This record gives sequence, C-alpha cells and structure tokens, in this order.
Amino acid sequence: MAGLEFQFKDHAVFRMLERGINEEEVRQTVLHGACIERYDDDHPYPSRLMFMIVNGRPLHVVVANASEQLAIVITTYIPDTITFMEDFRTRR
Repeated sequence: MAGLEFQFKDHAVFRMLERGINEEEVRQTVLHGACIERYDDDHPYPSRLMFMIVNGRPLHVVVANASEQLAIVITTYIPDTITFMEDFRTRR
C-alpha cells in the first residue's frame, strides 16, 4: 500500500471536522487498521469498514478502493456502544 493516494469525499471531510478527526488518523486506520465489515455490493466501488484505536480512541473509517493506488474515504466516526459491542468491532 505504499504510495496509496487518498481522496476524501465532501461528506467525510465534513464529518471529520464535526468529530475532531484528523487526516493522519484516517490514513493510519485505512493503512493499518482491521477490516471489520465488507460491503461488496457498494457502488461504484466495493467498500469496507476499518477499525483502529488511534490516539487512545476507537475510530471507524468507511473506505473504497477505486484502484490499488486510490483509496476513497467515504465517512469516518467514533463508534459508540449503543451500535457496537465494547470491542467496537461487533454490531449489536
């Protein structure tokens, strides 16, 4: 994944600003996090939900790969324990 370029959808940028999530946290999650869900039927590209503890807090990033060189960040958020179990990986 060296040399992977990132494209941030407007929605992702808005959510990042709203939630205090920075670009480096998103990049680290995409590059080094765990894939916890796959959305193979998403259009125009299949996407996946990535998880990682970054700077002491859980982070989810929905990302699609348009190619091996381009990751499109769709949205990002801090998961809660209403929707996810305490491991932040498993949906309730």
